[in-house]
Amino acid sequence: MDRSVGAAVRRSAELERQLARDPGRFRVLTGDRPTGALHLGHYFGTLQNRVRLQDLGVEVFVLIADYQVLTDRDVAERLTEHVEGLLLDYLAIGVDPARSTVFNHSAVPALNQLLLPFLSLVSVAELGRNPTVKDEIAHSRQSAVSGLMYTYPVHQAADILFCKGDVVPVGQDQLPHLEITRTIARRFNERYGAVFPEPDALLSAAPLLLGTDATKMSKSRGNSIALGADADETARLIRRATTDADRYITYDPESRPGVSSLVLLAALCLDRDPYEVAEEIGAAGAAGLKRTVTEAVNARMAPIRARRAEYAQDMGYVREVLRAGNERANAVAEATLDEVREAMGTTR
Repeated sequence: MDRSVGAAVRRSAELERQLARDPGRFRVLTGDRPTGALHLGHYFGTLQNRVRLQDLGVEVFVLIADYQVLTDRDVAERLTEHVEGLLLDYLAIGVDPARSTVFNHSAVPALNQLLLPFLSLVSVAELGRNPTVKDEIAHSRQSAVSGLMYTYPVHQAADILFCKGDVVPVGQDQLPHLEITRTIARRFNERYGAVFPEPDALLSAAPLLLGTDATKMSKSRGNSIALGADADETARLIRRATTDADRYITYDPESRPGVSSLVLLAALCLDRDPYEVAEEIGAAGAAGLKRTVTEAVNARMAPIRARRAEYAQDMGYVREVLRAGNERANAVAEATLDEVREAMGTTR
């Protein structure tokens, strides 16, 4: 672990202690791109944590990053459908519109206007060597890499700083993006006066779930189990999941990634230790493992699926959640932009 990551880990642990003591003094920004259905990897990786922070009493902003869909693809396909799917998932898992603000990029002009002064605070070289941008470019679905791709981390800075977010839940791979946000906040404050906090990373301790093909779980690879999947579809997807030739089930993520990810999924759904789950399945083999996983997932997801189906019967309410969230986000963004204008000496 390098020094910068080690420092982030220590700061994240201290943040958790502070959040437990005084959650109301913090504001969290988190979100998703509407590029497809959210899946179990999202649920155990980030979604549960959002609800936990909300329930602690932290002020949570949840962004549906519709503009950022265009960073790595030529068109935003089925955008309305994906946005509404995200809203259904958020409500189903327990995001409470009375305590969390759900909004989307394209409805908050003042947030996006922050992109212009923020771009003046970073160099092209700094953007070009960002490792997350390099990875996004390598996996881009565009016919050619757009300029928006290079501004992606600066747009993320606007997402975080428009609401003066001071805590951002991320994985270690997102630390370079957050460091650009911290750099932009610091440079703005030094140049124009103190306006923005320098946000800290709240590092996820969630273990990595692989897809059903034992590779990275992804919306685009067809190897995930969507939160909106029903019990039969879940069973079908788990039946075709990759295992290996060793009949006896053990939990060994290094040597047996496919088997171990299935064991881990069952353990997460059951709130149990994966080694104990593997030991119980043991000689029952892949068939026994898949049966255990299917039962565990369906039991864990049943109430979430029921709530999702209930909300889907009233899409008027679901759309109203987004409308109200956008109204709240606009008020916050306008107030921040007014501060920025005053600090920079520009007029409205």
